[in-house]
Amino acid sequence: MKHTIVIGAGQSGASLVAKLRALGDTGAITLIGAERLPPYQRPPLSKAYLLGEMPLERLFLRPEAFYAEQNIALRMGQTVDAVDTAAKTVRLGDEVLAYTDLVLTTGSVPRRLPASIGGALTGVFTLRDLADVDAMQPYFVAGKRVVIVGGGYIGLEGAAVAAKLGLDVTVVEMAPRILQRVASAETSDFFRDLHRAHGVKIIEATGLERLIGGDHVTAARLTDGRELPADFVIVGVGITPATDLAQASGIALDNGIATDALGRTSAPHVWAAGDCASFPTPAGRMRLESVPNAIDQAECVAANLLGANKDYVPEPWFWSDQYDIKLQIAGLNTGYDHIATRRTEGAVSFWYYKGPQLLAVDAMNDPRAFMVAKRLLAMGKSPEPALVANPETELKALLK
Repeated sequence: MKHTIVIGAGQSGASLVAKLRALGDTGAITLIGAERLPPYQRPPLSKAYLLGEMPLERLFLRPEAFYAEQNIALRMGQTVDAVDTAAKTVRLGDEVLAYTDLVLTTGSVPRRLPASIGGALTGVFTLRDLADVDAMQPYFVAGKRVVIVGGGYIGLEGAAVAAKLGLDVTVVEMAPRILQRVASAETSDFFRDLHRAHGVKIIEATGLERLIGGDHVTAARLTDGRELPADFVIVGVGITPATDLAQASGIALDNGIATDALGRTSAPHVWAAGDCASFPTPAGRMRLESVPNAIDQAECVAANLLGANKDYVPEPWFWSDQYDIKLQIAGLNTGYDHIATRRTEGAVSFWYYKGPQLLAVDAMNDPRAFMVAKRLLAMGKSPEPALVANPETELKALLK
């Protein structure tokens, strides 16, 4: 009997099994996840859920009953110990399951601070899954002091929640500016000003030397000698693809689990999708860390499992919510050499160009700019930067 096993019950795994059933797959489907809860959304963890504005039940991607109704076997709170690609089996403890197709949607894991510099002290958290947020939530009390190591989007979202709840917040970024790896200086300036206006202290071009404390963290010592008192610390220094299982199984890696354009790995009948997977594009091999990619790539792989033979062509977009600002990003800004800035009442967007070619847009409280930019990128159109920057330009006209 046909049996598709999916390892990893995050956004990608949940999307894949649902799409299989929607496309008419009548074979057996098993979804295996290490967490005990059914698949849930992660983006609200560092925003609405942490603020106490979203109950646990609203995090779930689908009601638990959906999986039973669709005859999808949920194996939650279980870890796959090994994959045998020759025998086409997976092992969970003493149990061995056979598959006809296996999909790895193992996601990513947060980078942690080494224990040698205090990373193992209590009161030091990453912000990745529900257990992380539930563990740190009791510390989110007005007047508490939090040091956030890392000025990327995750760190800044945590800073925004902490500031809104009245905590004393300091963000420490080793690079010359926050968001340096992912955004322009203009976007960095915008969010630096936003956070400082809400009382957040931002220290740039300064690293963390170590965390101080007996059992519990009490301070962070920086590379310039300063010591910042801390009731707790959030570490937001990036993520890495979860590839241990694939590597142990002899599956080829290349910035994640290497797949072809269809989503197939180097092992027969083994596929991958989501944060853990890298795939070929005309610009080179790529791995995207985003919810839209996790969904779209998983649904493409689901179709290919049923014979669609369809290449995955990403349309990258991302978002971040901080205070009353919604940042929406369309495209990838890699290689940009100039920026066109568009300002209208209550909104600003930064348009990234490489020569005459539009690459990406960061839109702050400007959903129209985001939607138009997304369509322009999909159409391969690049409007003149001067037109974009002119607030009198009707953006929709650029689509004609």
